[in-house]
Amino acid sequence: MTTKHSLGALVTEGKTKKVYKIKDGSDLVAVISKDDITAGDGAKHDIIPDKGRIATATTSNVFRLLKACGLPVAFIEQDSETSFVAPNCSMLPYEVVVRREAHGSYLKRNPHLSKGQLFPHALVEFYLKTKDKNWKGKPLVADDPFMQLTDDGKQIKLFNPAKPLQGQEPFLVLPVSDVFSRADESKMFPEMRRIARQTFLVLEKAWQLEGGTLVDLKVEFGFDAKGNLLLADVIDNDSWRVLEGGAYIDKQVYREGGALDEVAAKYRHVAEVTGHFHVPRQRIILWRGSEKDKAEAFSEALGKLKDMMTVVTCSVHKEPVNAAGIFHRMVQEIPDTVVIAYIGRSNGAGPTLSAMSAVPVITVPASIKEFPDDLWSSLRAPSAVPVMTVLEPANAVLAALQILSGRNPRLYAKVRGEIESRTVNTIQL
Repeated sequence: MTTKHSLGALVTEGKTKKVYKIKDGSDLVAVISKDDITAGDGAKHDIIPDKGRIATATTSNVFRLLKACGLPVAFIEQDSETSFVAPNCSMLPYEVVVRREAHGSYLKRNPHLSKGQLFPHALVEFYLKTKDKNWKGKPLVADDPFMQLTDDGKQIKLFNPAKPLQGQEPFLVLPVSDVFSRADESKMFPEMRRIARQTFLVLEKAWQLEGGTLVDLKVEFGFDAKGNLLLADVIDNDSWRVLEGGAYIDKQVYREGGALDEVAAKYRHVAEVTGHFHVPRQRIILWRGSEKDKAEAFSEALGKLKDMMTVVTCSVHKEPVNAAGIFHRMVQEIPDTVVIAYIGRSNGAGPTLSAMSAVPVITVPASIKEFPDDLWSSLRAPSAVPVMTVLEPANAVLAALQILSGRNPRLYAKVRGEIESRTVNTIQL
């Protein structure tokens, strides 16, 4: 294996990867994937030739997408066919699982639910990472137990992940000092939940766009040398359950005894599909008639996404030819565009722009409070002019984001995340 960087000491080795320090004086490491595949905490173990390359390609594809979506990821670059470079992280001793549907161990803990039960509000769970049914000398009834932080944040309850949770008493209660390495670590749980859920939403949309269905996802966290909380380790085909045409295309095939050549074919397929993951080039055009039509409300509504918006100041009423030229050129540059027309006085600009192009146009009457009758110039549009009218700037921005989010994992995570923050699962969990 040839890497761009010289490798130093071995930091750690697991069942499916090795981590080496990089000899450049930095706090970087090389994460090298092996050809091993395991299940049942190592009880089942095989070698799939080329799996290390496939796993690295998948992880690199996923981390590049997450990084482009603004998520804090321990990933710098892919270093070779079987390795990538990342900040050296102090890993946290638990796994975080996000679930959209009920599969695997969740069904064992909740036998009253049917396989594939949908959760409109994605569930986030924590599992303590253990080996050989032991935690610092304390015997366990099962590895990787389901963990719950008590309300006072002082203790961690451990449950058998393969038994019904309802009525089950914790088999072990640990003080947080026995698990956490930082005094304030329990305060990081809400942030880990948020990042894990946003990660899931980004990948959920990315898979939807490729014809797959992401039903659950496992991630791990660590702190870099500066104390930043990062998504770390790997996210590859061992990290999730994905359905395609109703069938698993992930590690579940191996868990259920699938032939190794079948498993390898699915892993290669996933690496190829994730190679298509990306954030598309999109734009929101805020079209106003004059400088008097202020854009601040739209920028505030976009927040961190305000870089998506381009403000155009041109009167469609007074300069129709010039406006048409500007509009057609901008749509030609970035076809995946939504226009918000924010015009004072009689707003014929929104319907006119809508009639010129196939892109969606949302009109916001700027003078609606002073002159309510101006609304009719937007609502009573001619035939074949599908302009939409929204009174509030923030709702117009949200409508634009919803339109664009159907093709954009970054926007989908924002829009869907805000929806899920106020969504309650009505089933008995």
